[in-house]
Amino acid sequence: MVLDCFPENVLIDILSYLNVRELVRNSRVCRRWRQLVKDQRLWRTVDLSSWNGVATVRPLRVVMNPDTHTVTGPGRVPVRSNTKRLSLRDFDIGRPLGKGKFGNVYLARERKLKAIVALKVLFKSQMEKEGVEHQLRREIEIQSHLRHPNILRFYNYFQDSTRVFLILEFAPRGEMYKELQRCGRFDDQRTATYMEELADALLYCHEKKVIHRDIKPENLLLGFRGELKIADFGWSVHAPSLRRRTMCGTLDYLPPEMIEGHTHDEKVDLWCIGVLCYECLVGNPPFETASHTETYKRITKVDLQFPKLVSDGARDLISKLLRHSPAMRLPLRSVMEHPWVKANSRRVLPPVCNTHH
Repeated sequence: MVLDCFPENVLIDILSYLNVRELVRNSRVCRRWRQLVKDQRLWRTVDLSSWNGVATVRPLRVVMNPDTHTVTGPGRVPVRSNTKRLSLRDFDIGRPLGKGKFGNVYLARERKLKAIVALKVLFKSQMEKEGVEHQLRREIEIQSHLRHPNILRFYNYFQDSTRVFLILEFAPRGEMYKELQRCGRFDDQRTATYMEELADALLYCHEKKVIHRDIKPENLLLGFRGELKIADFGWSVHAPSLRRRTMCGTLDYLPPEMIEGHTHDEKVDLWCIGVLCYECLVGNPPFETASHTETYKRITKVDLQFPKLVSDGARDLISKLLRHSPAMRLPLRSVMEHPWVKANSRRVLPPVCNTHH
């Protein structure tokens, strides 16, 4: 059963937040859960038939404009909200899920709906000090419009005098980065599954003229079934022309056009998934060196070297993504249809974007 793969602390968190009536009698609940319930004296069970994810989160209204506090109505038409503004008093706060430069993320439960969410707490003083307030606004504006099973849902936000609170989907299996550290590297099946999911999610973004620009293991979370979820849109941009000049992203994942100061478009994301595929299979990025200068040189030369453990099919896919010329990189639809991906992917959910035109 898929629930067996969760760490005990995650199971305890989920159980402690669920509102279920029966004691430990449901035949669909695995033995480990029953024992865990008894051990923790939670005396609850879970009706898995009603689950699409962890304690299925009911949608909260999405505030679109941080100044006017308008909300999205039918057809994405902004309408003014007459509902009570959210505050920290509307949530029960659980354990920390992660820590970042500008704040922390906590497991939380919205008291009225009993919805389990991740609450991202950002400190205004830190963001102002670094001059990244515009990134937060952009992240909210972009992510609130995206609806895809492999993109972390943004539900709402609120603020007080010192902090901004983002209400996000809870991804119970945590960061891909930590999972990769724990495992060392992933096998072909797991990596190909991630590549198909990521390609589908990015195709969806690109069709909406959104470029992510910072795909890396730290920005990818794992959902209830182990499915990949793009989580951080801080460096993303909505660019109708799909051409930008800003230098952004993470050193090991920067494409040649950014390093060389050229304009870039959505094909920077193709480079990033090629780097990610390599790192998943090998355990480290393909151009990593001890110095920034040497890393830059290897990237601009596309000095790509494969260890023997990388299969021929994976080499073919990575080599077609890590091309110096953006125009020569394998398109996302072709990534999803690549023979190595098709042979190895065990994706749970069907693609959102049709791979056939």
